Amino acid sequence: MSGPSPVPAGVPVAVRARDFSWRHAGRTAPALSSLSLDIDAGEKVLLLGASGAGKSTLLHALAGVLGEGSGPDAAGEQQGSLTLDGVQPLQARGRAGLVLQDPDSQLVLSRVGDEVAFGPENLRVPPEEIWDRVRTSLDDVGLRVPLHHSTAALSGGEKQRLALASVLAMRPGLLLLDEPTANLDPEGVLEVRAAVERVLERTGATLIVVEHRVAVWADVVDRVVVLAADGGILADGPPSRVLADPANRARLAAAGVWLPGTRPAAGGPAAGAPGASLLEARGLGVGRSKRGPAAVSGVDLTLRAGTALGITGPNGAGKSTLALTLGGLLKPVAGTLRAAPALAGTAGPDPRRWKSTDLVTRIGTVFQEPEHQFLAATVREELAFGPRRTRRRSEAEVSALVQALAERLRLTALLDANPFTLSGGEKRRLSVATMIATEPDVLLLDEPTFGQDANTWAELVELLRTLTADGTAVVAVTHDAEFLAALGGNRLHVEHGTARTGALL
Repeated sequence: MSGPSPVPAGVPVAVRARDFSWRHAGRTAPALSSLSLDIDAGEKVLLLGASGAGKSTLLHALAGVLGEGSGPDAAGEQQGSLTLDGVQPLQARGRAGLVLQDPDSQLVLSRVGDEVAFGPENLRVPPEEIWDRVRTSLDDVGLRVPLHHSTAALSGGEKQRLALASVLAMRPGLLLLDEPTANLDPEGVLEVRAAVERVLERTGATLIVVEHRVAVWADVVDRVVVLAADGGILADGPPSRVLADPANRARLAAAGVWLPGTRPAAGGPAAGAPGASLLEARGLGVGRSKRGPAAVSGVDLTLRAGTALGITGPNGAGKSTLALTLGGLLKPVAGTLRAAPALAGTAGPDPRRWKSTDLVTRIGTVFQEPEHQFLAATVREELAFGPRRTRRRSEAEVSALVQALAERLRLTALLDANPFTLSGGEKRRLSVATMIATEPDVLLLDEPTFGQDANTWAELVELLRTLTADGTAVVAVTHDAEFLAALGGNRLHVEHGTARTGALL
């Protein structure tokens, strides 16, 4: 593997792409095509585009992590050129720092100080300089915890700032942020954005940030670049011109770009009257370990057919743990969780004791990380996996169901692709579709809208509203207030170890 470029650390990087394309191995269509782009050293760019337009692919290419080599084991095929200060990214490792959407996928060590030191150590920074970098980077992002503090004990917003500090300690001249605030509560969003602004003011690094919600970064950047879904660039210029010009706004709205001051229309039928009781919690306490303290206590709720429930609260409050417990995947640490006869049937009242086929056809859970539930080599097989094994459908019925779901969630062109080569938004839609395919009575979703452009967001909302109208109970853990308002239903707010029911949305 080539070592890092000898260019001094911290010097802002210029980016140059000329007819650059990348196709993942096993895919017929490129993930990113025909891109020609110049970004000057020190520029701050917001990168937009429809879900699947190639935004994350470009960031991974700039970070030099798309893969290298040729032949049957190659990760993909590149055409055209992409350089950092005239050097190919694979030969310029350490010059670009990538912060991923999910900080847990980027953290590797158990203590905060070791995590931040990991990058400089791998770049062979002199030991006497490493810990100065660690302290400076943690101060830059405002993460004031002891160096021996456990990374697992941090909140979501703190983990995202730690991931940012770990990248900053390598002193990259190009900072790449891939939807860094997508899964954060409003306070966490402001923390991460403020940390980035402080760093840019101090270092002058070049910035490329991908974010579907434009308003978060519009006043931080000095340029907006919009990738076209079929290759090339749809719009490019200062935010005031790209986002305010009426002609541009019409084209961007059609492409699914989230425009400030607008909200996509969410269709679908309204839910009818609540149906039979499906799941009942009384004095429920939940936690990741039965021996540890409860993350949330005293949860009382009755989930009925044909209703929607939004679980809200700050990062680290225990929302996902509560959802996994409701889904029969974690054992309660206190109280009771019982499936009513309308849900349990012959399986018994305790979801934790159900066979996997009984569970997935009654309570389908979509995890926060889509990759954690992929099992097949193609999107087509992934969608077919559940109904083949749980509903004993004929192949003709399975094929029809797969096609219908793929069309509904814009996955048709990807049916023969490997799920792990999809964009983040495409992976999320696939993970939702795989659970819908098993036709559960209760659908549990953890952050279902991350990575979605305005068009795919509206289509997902419409599909979920249709499910509730048809009698499915939908439970969503989310920070997306617009999604909850469009979905309707009740809200359960989790904070400081307790849960309280909110007003009808």
